[in-house]
Amino acid sequence: MRDEALRWFKEGVWDLETAKILHNAGRYNAAAYYSHQAAEKAAKALLYLVNEAPWGHSVRILLEKFADKKKLTINELLPYARELDRHYVPSRYPNAHPAGTPHEAYDETTSQKAIEAAERLISFARRFIEE
Repeated sequence: MRDEALRWFKEGVWDLETAKILHNAGRYNAAAYYSHQAAEKAAKALLYLVNEAPWGHSVRILLEKFADKKKLTINELLPYARELDRHYVPSRYPNAHPAGTPHEAYDETTSQKAIEAAERLISFARRFIEE
């Protein structure tokens, strides 16, 4: 399962780089979405490492499953996971907003916060992937 974990982790790192490119281009909603994807894939990589099936899209739930399996406390990571989970749907779908579109609802600050959250979670996952 280590090879599968590495594949997922590498794609998560790729998605984080994509988020940064989108952020720099002013595509803030897409940057937030790709930040979520980066962390989701990193969390799924962690679950592959412990032979657990990584189902679902909630970064928080995926990390909690990994932490339970490894008997870890991850309370300091949960705010980052929650931040990213908030962007899974609203960053893409107009009907997730009372008016307007996702690209109108997102701004530079929101995008940057999502990228920083993804960086923290990628960094956490890297410790286990590289051991």
